Amino acid sequence: MIKKVQANEVRLGMYIHELRGNWMEHPFWRKSFKLDQQKDLDKLLGCSFDEIWIDTDKGLDIKNLQSDIKISPNSSVESPKPVIKSQTPVSIAEEMDAAKKIHSKAKEAVTSMFSDVRMGKALEIAEATELVDEINQSMERNPNALLSLARLKTANEYTYLHSVAVCMLMVALGRQLGLKGEELRQAGVAGLLHDVGKMAVPNEVLEKPGKLTDEEFSIMRSHPRRGWEILKSCYQVHESALDVCLHHHERIDGQGYPEKLTGDQLTLFARMGAVCDVYDAISSERCYKKAWSPSESIHKMASWKDGHFDETVFHAFVKTIGIYPNGTLVKLKSGRLGVIIEQSKKSLTAPIIKIFFSTRANGYIQAEILDLSKGADSIVGVEDPLKWQFDINKLQGI
Repeated sequence: MIKKVQANEVRLGMYIHELRGNWMEHPFWRKSFKLDQQKDLDKLLGCSFDEIWIDTDKGLDIKNLQSDIKISPNSSVESPKPVIKSQTPVSIAEEMDAAKKIHSKAKEAVTSMFSDVRMGKALEIAEATELVDEINQSMERNPNALLSLARLKTANEYTYLHSVAVCMLMVALGRQLGLKGEELRQAGVAGLLHDVGKMAVPNEVLEKPGKLTDEEFSIMRSHPRRGWEILKSCYQVHESALDVCLHHHERIDGQGYPEKLTGDQLTLFARMGAVCDVYDAISSERCYKKAWSPSESIHKMASWKDGHFDETVFHAFVKTIGIYPNGTLVKLKSGRLGVIIEQSKKSLTAPIIKIFFSTRANGYIQAEILDLSKGADSIVGVEDPLKWQFDINKLQGI
């Protein structure tokens, strides 16, 4: 039996059927659950809900309660939102260890969430907001560390790490666009969950190395709506996550899918999601295609006809990751080769570079960090790491 109860009547052993109230004011991401842990009871009683509904067929009723079950003394006190402390800027080398831990944690969280969906379990996303906050704090200390790690993925782990990368890119882009607080949080969560619909696509289609048939292509294109349906059934998923999940393949000119929305019909988050999703997709190794380099990916996106992306959002994205994104191998006017390790705040065309090789001497030289914005040298072209047999990740220290 579904029954409405008062907050001061809630006890351990009850089965929460539904919590009605502002989702931003409480920490629960599940729509329904068995209340069997004291910490969850404390959280529930520390929040203000419009209505609390229990299912007495799955848990205790009011009349079945034992008098010795604990009640939190703070039942009328609203749970405060976590305060995010400002972070002190550090070098990319100092931030890299923390960034690696966050990246690993994000991979585990997404893998767990998506695997639950694949097995038909309810989506558990309790870690998502906390994870996005950690990503934002890392980027506040130094954005280049996580952005360097975002592109690290193999073809067989693309589906999971693509969502991690899009989350990180959404946070970085949001910061560039001036988003703060809850808006920035939701941009990150939306990025993390945008491709959950792919868990409804059969593996033989999702991981097929060859060209998809028309039927398989139709199945693949169904993932935005399938993802929207999955998220819609989950309690406490913000509208922005639903929006980005459904609309990250839409285009400004109306040639996208699934709803062929145009221009002003697309929210800022949907426009952000479209740019971040495409950039990470084309710059990643896939089961059916080789990755384009970070720099080539940016130039390809810039060359596509007007109407694919929102121009303002795309320009902000370029400012976020640079014309020569981290991990790009470049040749300098001096004949030296180097890898981009950090973006300069002074110039998009003059990033910070780690030089290590001389084409004139055809050999390695003493590694040196060079800030090209100071005018000591300049980029004349982008090089292919495979041609030189360089391990870019190792050169970057990742």
